[in-house]
Amino acid sequence: MPLRLTKYPPRSLLKILTSNRNAPLSFVLLLIGSSCFGQKKDSIPQKITAYVADKFPSTRVLNIEHYQLASHKFNSTLLNGPQTHGEITNMYQTKINLNQNFIQKRRWSLGGSFTYRHIGATAVYTDPASQMQLITKNSYHYHTSALSIAYFSKLLDKTVIYSGAVAVDGSEKNFERVKGLFTATMVLKVNLKTKMTLGLVGIVDPSAQIPVIPTFSYEHKFKRNWALDIVLPQRLLLKKEVFGNGRISLGGELDGTGLYLYQFNRSSGTHEFRQIEINMGAIYEHYFGGSLIGTLKTGYKSITSGRVFEKSKSFDNYVFEAKPNGAMYLNLGISFNPFAKGKSKISI
Repeated sequence: MPLRLTKYPPRSLLKILTSNRNAPLSFVLLLIGSSCFGQKKDSIPQKITAYVADKFPSTRVLNIEHYQLASHKFNSTLLNGPQTHGEITNMYQTKINLNQNFIQKRRWSLGGSFTYRHIGATAVYTDPASQMQLITKNSYHYHTSALSIAYFSKLLDKTVIYSGAVAVDGSEKNFERVKGLFTATMVLKVNLKTKMTLGLVGIVDPSAQIPVIPTFSYEHKFKRNWALDIVLPQRLLLKKEVFGNGRISLGGELDGTGLYLYQFNRSSGTHEFRQIEINMGAIYEHYFGGSLIGTLKTGYKSITSGRVFEKSKSFDNYVFEAKPNGAMYLNLGISFNPFAKGKSKISI
């Protein structure tokens, strides 16, 4: 049974009821997206790295983003406790990604990644015990590091990429979890217009909501520089090259956040906050030259729910649940992608 807490939620939690990317999820998507590549067998790892870096900014050598969420209301409930109403008046996040391939051979590659996130927010809510209106400001730090290896083989006359990774995450106070990720992805079709893959992702983590995830990706280029980009279960985008050095994408992306909490509601031990989000809107990327690419994202973020659970227990065995309203978001980013050097425009 979940640990029973006091009758009202802690102030420190009311700042993270909305959020941004979940680092383990982003890393899984990197492995999923790495399945499409060119035909030359002696350069598969290089082509995969270039393809993924163009597709996911968070997988580039260096990526820096700042994210702002508009004011929005929320409802939250402790286990068997009263409901709390409030508003997140200011929510922001700064994220830094570092990625590097250490070894690239004809049939395998070894690489590493590091992600740091700083989240800050201001919340206004009514204390259920005193009925007084309170204003709180807090910030949170999260980091994750991963080491991954990929191997390229043949099965049923189709190229298959097997990959495995070990990831360690935590906060500014402690390292918290060691997670394992394994993928197997078969390339069903690849040519100048169409790329299609099918695969499985396995997550070694006792708190994982879904330990095995089927994946499917489909990319097709149409006339007049339009393209359909599908990576299930993460994204569905319609893309178009614009302005010679730019690319605009319209559609939706699945996102998420995970953070560690200490002394949650005056309890001992470590708790984890986790939520799933859907971003619907537009993405504009612009190549400035010199391997620099700028990104602007805006639209509407909807959140299913956020939960807090003990680190030793599962997501479904939670002690706190929050249900924020949706809100508009704005994300500005700059990244360094050496594979874009010399290109006249971002590839679609």
